[in-house]
Amino acid sequence: MKIAMFGTTLYAGVISSLLAESGHQVFICNDLQDHTALFNLRDQDVVRSLEKQHKSGFLSYCDFAALPLDIDAYFFSFNPAQEGEALCVAKQLKMRTIIHPKLMINASTFGLNGTEKLKAVLTDDHWVYFPDIIQEGQAFKSVTSASKVIIGCADQQAQGHLEEMLRPIFPRPQQYLFMPVLDAEFTKLSISGMLATRISYVNDLAAVAEKLGIDIAHVRDGMAADSRIGESYLYSGAGFGGENFSHDILTLSNTISNTGTKSQLLGQVWDINEQQKEFLFRKLWNYYHGNLAGKTIAIWGAAFKQHTSSTSFSPIHPMLAALWAQGVTVRLHDPQALEEIHTIYGERDNLILCEDQYDAVNQAHGLCVLTAWKQYWSLDYTQLKLKLAHPLILDGRNIYQPDYVKSQGFAYMGVGR
Repeated sequence: MKIAMFGTTLYAGVISSLLAESGHQVFICNDLQDHTALFNLRDQDVVRSLEKQHKSGFLSYCDFAALPLDIDAYFFSFNPAQEGEALCVAKQLKMRTIIHPKLMINASTFGLNGTEKLKAVLTDDHWVYFPDIIQEGQAFKSVTSASKVIIGCADQQAQGHLEEMLRPIFPRPQQYLFMPVLDAEFTKLSISGMLATRISYVNDLAAVAEKLGIDIAHVRDGMAADSRIGESYLYSGAGFGGENFSHDILTLSNTISNTGTKSQLLGQVWDINEQQKEFLFRKLWNYYHGNLAGKTIAIWGAAFKQHTSSTSFSPIHPMLAALWAQGVTVRLHDPQALEEIHTIYGERDNLILCEDQYDAVNQAHGLCVLTAWKQYWSLDYTQLKLKLAHPLILDGRNIYQPDYVKSQGFAYMGVGR
């Protein structure tokens, strides 16, 4: 098939690469000349795959005017802030001399009725909703290892075309779960809501466990051992982030509120998460009895999760705001997110960006770990002790063993430990 891809999301990059690898002719339509910047890609595996498929000839970049007229399927993949751009693309397609109906696939994260808004422009085409299932940090795996994919589709002909297009990626008929478009959009939001609930629930338990002298890591392992619960999204920490994930939860919460249904669960989930982002600051404040002015704090990790440079809704932002309000200087390290942090905050005397993680702890009165990058897991305790002005470690992701850290001569504080 000939497939046109509109949008600059990570999902667009992954799907384009997978479809091209499968023998489809993919046209990525955008006016930008820098193809890597086109997707704002932070995942080097995706960058390399796109380059490989471009060299193979199965993937091409073009502007709208150069897009062939005999495209079989049009793929829309935009983020929540780009709804206007998506509608503009739909209006441009309406003006083209193409034979309708065509297969139109909405994979954008617009929330409820996002597909219907696009369909209102291109009314003669077959519209399906194929939700964005990307997990940043494991982009390809989150798609190729999916046991089932949710598809919003009300047309049998469109369903057949879509299955044929996706067959190389999802070859088994039982991998498809078809339902009406609105149902699929609500399901996508509901999945994010459930995952967020699990995270906030275990963080809520962590606060109680700490007061009772219980290690939340033991509790989590016991809960995960129950086959009805499992271990995914059950880690206590400094709170979740991510643009699409956070947007889904806010959209779902607003959707429920707008129906007049009395439900406070998602609001509480969100509040718990936002409070959790300030958890390490409160521990630091208590440790120093509120006397933080003039101190230096090292932070490892700015990205909202490992294997991405995105700091969208990351705990780093409330942490920085709280520390700066107390007159603290921050020395920050992250293997990928420093450029984004510099773009957001610019040059500041109270923010020192460090390319080396151990340089960041130099003369700091404590080390806060906010992102579970693998390079942070095994510590050089000798170097840490020499460089830190005070041997304090605040573990926002529970990646260290408390007793061992303490045995090395450090004060240790985790989440629920």
